[in-house]
Amino acid sequence: MREFTIGKNDAGQRLDRFVGKNLPLLPPALLQKYIRLKRIKVNGRGSQRDVRLCAGDVIQLYINDEFFDKPTEENLFLSVFRPQLSIVYEDENLLLADKRPGQVVHADETEKVNTLINHIQAYLYQKKEWSPRDEHAFAPALCNRIDRNTGGIVIAAKNAETLRILNEKIRAHEVEKSYLCITVGAPRPAAGRVEGFLLKDEAKKQVSFYRRPVPGGKSAVTLYRTLAVRDGLALVECRLLTGRTHQIRVSMAELGCPLLGDGKYGNGAVNRKYRETRQALYSYRLSFPFPTDAGLLEYLRGRTFSVADIPFLERYFSGEKIPEKLAKPW
Repeated sequence: MREFTIGKNDAGQRLDRFVGKNLPLLPPALLQKYIRLKRIKVNGRGSQRDVRLCAGDVIQLYINDEFFDKPTEENLFLSVFRPQLSIVYEDENLLLADKRPGQVVHADETEKVNTLINHIQAYLYQKKEWSPRDEHAFAPALCNRIDRNTGGIVIAAKNAETLRILNEKIRAHEVEKSYLCITVGAPRPAAGRVEGFLLKDEAKKQVSFYRRPVPGGKSAVTLYRTLAVRDGLALVECRLLTGRTHQIRVSMAELGCPLLGDGKYGNGAVNRKYRETRQALYSYRLSFPFPTDAGLLEYLRGRTFSVADIPFLERYFSGEKIPEKLAKPW
């Protein structure tokens, strides 16, 4: 329990506004709930949210200590009152979340609170699976990233050992990630391998593709196969053998068939025609072949997880029997 004594400069304020100003991490909806439950009292008694405070009043707050901290990037998950997650799979070690297009995975210059990691941490905190004050050395963390405008499966580790193992498996290419995308024009040949070197311009946040090694360039290998073609668009499945920034977007553009909706590497006229402002790209399947020992996560060996609700499929390629085509071996 914490207490505040109202001074003359705070007199006249409403109870809910005073508490909200002094505890910025406490979500407004939770603040109102705590007032109703009498976990926020005035002079030892329950009160109404709109009561006007007087000098000398004592506010008692029976709420978790975390909400009294100053806001930092590490504790902003407390501001998420109702976590919004689409969970593909969860166990005691990890969580697979289907990130929807438009959401950022980590805080950036455009968004601090409504991030995927904040929603995951808030979810685990509210389930009482994780408390930041009990585990000073570890906080649930993401093992992979997906661009804001791309959707798909993101892995969250619930403990340090899981994070270590999965980071090693990803570096060793023992985690397979498959994507579906729509391209403007069909790739030629219809299936193949795009191999080259990607160089990122940090200032422009843009990547260039090179067929030969360049200073600072990173090797990139993408497998692709065309599943359907309709009205000048193609539905393409891609499998990453490396995981580079914008790899699929740049590789498809290099083939002459950029992603629909891609404002950075794509065809602006076609994007405007279809009114697409986000690239049609989805990380729809994740597999754990684990050819080497996986320790704590050995039980995941050979398992595959996928999402069925991919926003652009029904709009552009309904009736194409996509699941049957995806089931065929490469």
